[in-house]
Amino acid sequence: MTKPISILLCALGGEGGGVLADWLVEVALRTDYPAQATSIPGVAQRTGATTYYIEVFPQKRGSLGGKQPVLGLNPLPGRLDALVSSELLETARQIGNGLTSAAHTCVITSSARILTTIEKMTIGDGRTDGANLRTLVAEHSKAHHILDMARMTQEAGTVVSAVMFGCIAASGVLPFARADYEAVIGHAGKSAQASLRGFALGYDAIEAQRVQHHFIESVMTPAPIEPVGEVPTAVSKHFPAPLHRMLSLGYARVLEYQNQAYADQYLARLDQIFVAEKSAASPSSAFTAPASVDAWPVTEESARWLALWMAFDDVVRVADLKSRVSRGQRVRGEVKANVQDLLKIYDHFKPGVPELAGLLPDFLANPLVRWDRARTLKGNSPWALPLKIGTHSITGMLALRLMAALKFVRPWGSRFKAEQQSINAWLQAVQRGVQRDPALGLEVARCGQLIKGYGSTNERGKDNLLHIITHLTTSQSAKTPAQEAQSVARIRQAALQDEAGQALDQALLQNGAPARPVLAQPIRWMKNPRLNF
Repeated sequence: MTKPISILLCALGGEGGGVLADWLVEVALRTDYPAQATSIPGVAQRTGATTYYIEVFPQKRGSLGGKQPVLGLNPLPGRLDALVSSELLETARQIGNGLTSAAHTCVITSSARILTTIEKMTIGDGRTDGANLRTLVAEHSKAHHILDMARMTQEAGTVVSAVMFGCIAASGVLPFARADYEAVIGHAGKSAQASLRGFALGYDAIEAQRVQHHFIESVMTPAPIEPVGEVPTAVSKHFPAPLHRMLSLGYARVLEYQNQAYADQYLARLDQIFVAEKSAASPSSAFTAPASVDAWPVTEESARWLALWMAFDDVVRVADLKSRVSRGQRVRGEVKANVQDLLKIYDHFKPGVPELAGLLPDFLANPLVRWDRARTLKGNSPWALPLKIGTHSITGMLALRLMAALKFVRPWGSRFKAEQQSINAWLQAVQRGVQRDPALGLEVARCGQLIKGYGSTNERGKDNLLHIITHLTTSQSAKTPAQEAQSVARIRQAALQDEAGQALDQALLQNGAPARPVLAQPIRWMKNPRLNF
């Protein structure tokens, strides 16, 4: 019995999934093949996708003797001939529903990820592991093609549905010629020309993968670590080869952030950790080194988070990033502006007292902070200065570059001084932990992950880290170093679960540490707008 060819399309909002389904039906009808399409609407805010199910009977109407095939309205588990998706996690979702088969399903998916709402809500790294998703695709498909459709879409200046159309055409799943697909798109107008460019990129990419089977294997294996380039002499002279990549990246980030002296301080701090790790006893049975580290996991992990912490975000950093040429080029590419197009970019800022006081020395910053705190205690909102700066204009760009040029005053600021004190406290705790047990030192080093974001989020992260190292890494603890390492690991993971810190407080109490102190909050009395007094 001749079976229809079944294809399931998965697209997110605004990606043209409906247009793609219409194109496929139209090309079938133009070439005299029976076809039918149905769709299931998705939901907004990146919690799902819209799916389109298409069946094409592989015989032309003229050969059926007037008979009409009965086509299905929805996909059946394990019966799909092709699954085509614009997002890797959506592909995995459909595979999880049992729709694909390792015996006969061709899976074509983009490697691009658009984070779901749940992934964004996680305080830590809530992203689904891309390597596991790729493995899932390989295990549950007869043939699979994973390619960067997002890059092709941007390069062609179109929407991803055009690239997906080209991928389907080149896959050989449907009995149509390339010219049949291109005829459906047409050639009139800029939109059609852009769609044809996207179609060609998708077609050529799949065709290359089909011809070169070894390319499929290279796509499915984890991407090799890109070389960091020339290793700075200061790094290669004092640290072994397994640490060169991470330390070189951190050194370059800190050097670009401030100056040579600051980068040298970065290496000097890590040298103390490295010396402590070298002199430590052999790791305990509880110690498990990360797979990516060959010999010095504590120094490796410290280098990662120290570079991010030393290059903390402030108004100078924000002004520098907003005024870079690369940022303007990226924005023009995102909005698909041509060279002759006039593009206006407005950036909105709202610096408050903490941001401005952070650049001032203590004797100027402290009175300013006390004044703002007194305002909030009276029920007023914290002081802030809303700004709207047109970075496309000369005056707007000059204002940002002037602010960016103030990084030379950063070391005299109160924020810089406070950050260095907190960094030193963390690194000293790492050293103490390494001297007691490398496993404990590694877990304390990993606590650097708690420092992220800006504003109140950044402050909470620092408070949580300092609370952990104060109450869980002291030599007076009744626990063994291995037990302390396990406690720090559990508490660190709890701190990344929710922003309010309820899981953190519970984990602290369960591991013999006091909960965080309750911060005082001002009570604000609001007038009832329905009362006339």
